[in-house]
Amino acid sequence: MAKWNPWHGCTKISPGCANCYVYRGDERRGKDASQVYRTGDYDLPLKKKRDGCWKIPPGEMVWTCFSSDFLLEEADEWRPWAWAMIAARKDLNFFFITKRIHRLTECLPPDWGNGYENVSIGSTVENQDRANIRLPIFKAVPIRYKSIVCEPLLGPLDISAWLGPDITQVVVGGESGIDARPCRYEWILDIRSQCVKAGVPFLFKQTGAKFVKDGRMYHIPRSLQHNQARRADVNYKCWTFIPR
Repeated sequence: MAKWNPWHGCTKISPGCANCYVYRGDERRGKDASQVYRTGDYDLPLKKKRDGCWKIPPGEMVWTCFSSDFLLEEADEWRPWAWAMIAARKDLNFFFITKRIHRLTECLPPDWGNGYENVSIGSTVENQDRANIRLPIFKAVPIRYKSIVCEPLLGPLDISAWLGPDITQVVVGGESGIDARPCRYEWILDIRSQCVKAGVPFLFKQTGAKFVKDGRMYHIPRSLQHNQARRADVNYKCWTFIPR
């Protein structure tokens, strides 16, 4: 697994952004996460070691732009070259998630067609309002591999109308951080039931910091949130782990 953040920083656009982990991390370092800049790793996919080998070896999954949003307006001037690097490294598999799926069609490269074979895209939907707005767009745009990312999950969510064979998987998780909003286990199980009924892989990624089960609130340390989700043993045909 490799990580590639060609740019850093973002602007908040929806309820799921309220306690953004990028903002929390930058605040600890005395930085303003709303300031967007191109990073020193911008050209990482094309970098080589002294022996001539790629720094990111062939076959790797590349988690892309997890300290920003790949479709961020402020990155419009940099994105064409990022697409060019992705197209040049067909031996890698790139994955990014976005809260700006409404911008995808205007941000695609000219040769996108029905989607690059080495690109997977996830659309985040933290509540029913965002699902109702984003998922119809997400279903309509040409992408080879699509994931619905319900994180941070802020309430009960019905996504059954948008599940189908074109959805690679659904990922669900609570919110981390000291100001995290509670995530309820019944919301997780309900989304899982929708996925099972539609035959779509389901991954319970993390509990979040405040997890409610059987009417009891659990305060779960960050180091245990992924493990506690795995211990629930409710994943269904899931194929990978999406980091954070």
